[in-house]
Amino acid sequence: MKVKVLSRNPDDYVRETKYDIQRVPRNYDPALNPFEVPREYTRAMNATKLERVLAKPFLASLDGHRDAVNCMAKHSTSLSTLLSGACDGEVKVWNLTKHNCVRTIQAHEGFVRGMVVRFCGTSFYSIGDDKTIKQWNMEAPGYGVEEEPINTILGKTVFTGLDHHQKNGTFATCGQTVDIWDEQRSTPIRSFSWGVESFSSVRFNPVETELLASCASDRSIVLYDMRESMPLKKVIMTMRSNTLSWNPMEAYYFTCANEDYNLYTYDMRYLEKPVTVHMDHVSAVLDVDYSPTGREFVSASFDKSIRIFPKEKRNSREVYHTKRMQHVVCVKWSADNKYVMSGSDEMNIRLWKANAAEKLGVLSHREKLAANYNQKLKEKFQYHPKVKRIARHRHLPKHIFTEAKEHTVMREARRRKESNVRKHSKPGAVPMLSEREKHVVAVVK
Repeated sequence: MKVKVLSRNPDDYVRETKYDIQRVPRNYDPALNPFEVPREYTRAMNATKLERVLAKPFLASLDGHRDAVNCMAKHSTSLSTLLSGACDGEVKVWNLTKHNCVRTIQAHEGFVRGMVVRFCGTSFYSIGDDKTIKQWNMEAPGYGVEEEPINTILGKTVFTGLDHHQKNGTFATCGQTVDIWDEQRSTPIRSFSWGVESFSSVRFNPVETELLASCASDRSIVLYDMRESMPLKKVIMTMRSNTLSWNPMEAYYFTCANEDYNLYTYDMRYLEKPVTVHMDHVSAVLDVDYSPTGREFVSASFDKSIRIFPKEKRNSREVYHTKRMQHVVCVKWSADNKYVMSGSDEMNIRLWKANAAEKLGVLSHREKLAANYNQKLKEKFQYHPKVKRIARHRHLPKHIFTEAKEHTVMREARRRKESNVRKHSKPGAVPMLSEREKHVVAVVK
């Protein structure tokens, strides 16, 4: 038996308050709305212009260090806590909500080379030029109690990189070798070396937690499995990579920051050529960090800017810079996907919005609907020339603008020269190489 019932939802026609506009029922049949597309195009254009008007990404500057900021670490369980290490051996713990420093530790003599928070968030590790690994309690000591590390390990060489396992009490350091340490022991439980003089960074895979990768001084990126006694394989590039970051959602992908001004996203199963080459910086890229969604990553460069790249796109969607910000050494993406932190040479840590035009704070229901509607309109008309031009335009400092033009001319000259050589050579003597294949020298297994 079929029963038909009339039902009316008061939310469809009743105003929330007496100041709201009256809700009018609409028929969305396209035949009754012949001017729907022109009207939506105008709304998309206005939404795109308004996004650029409201794009104010800079939030706060955290100053207090007396030397250049060399490294940063996110807290594993607290969104509002950030740790930073400077070139004078000082470590600071910041409260991002209040924009102030809550704790200062004189941790090392010389540079603080790396920091990482333990997976449970109760303590953190730091390494420095004084050849020591120190474990510190995350809670500040009581009033009048001297700040002392929980544990100190004296190494034989200078450590340059540090990372902690995601699930157990194991951490990795790199210097002349890549060492795997157990928290209960003062000597490494395993050391990896593959004919390399030194390593600059080491990172654990956040998904496949037994895998890790490192960047070496011989221009190679080496992959390891902690369950094996030997490294897995390595890819040698034309120039040295400074650091790398694993995609937190896709276990096989990682992105490395290179000295040749580019970033390269690799699939670890197929290292013969990168998946994507990201090409917008005009100087060496010093750091990279993925967003927690795995869809984007942020990069820090020697050209005094930070850029946000979609993981599958060649060009960046956003570039952040200020007049005072100098060479950006380190960068982190917050765990709630809303903020980006950058540390630079002039002793400041800056807090940025991940989406420059996003409104912070609590949004009403109508604001959320309007924001979602505008976003869909911008996606629908994103390839229209006028909308695309407005959405893509970014104001750049003069030195970045001129160098970018110069690099474009140089790339065109190299492409033209290669074409001319191919024309005047025996067929097949000069093979056609894509941009992705030009930067890999060899893959060693």
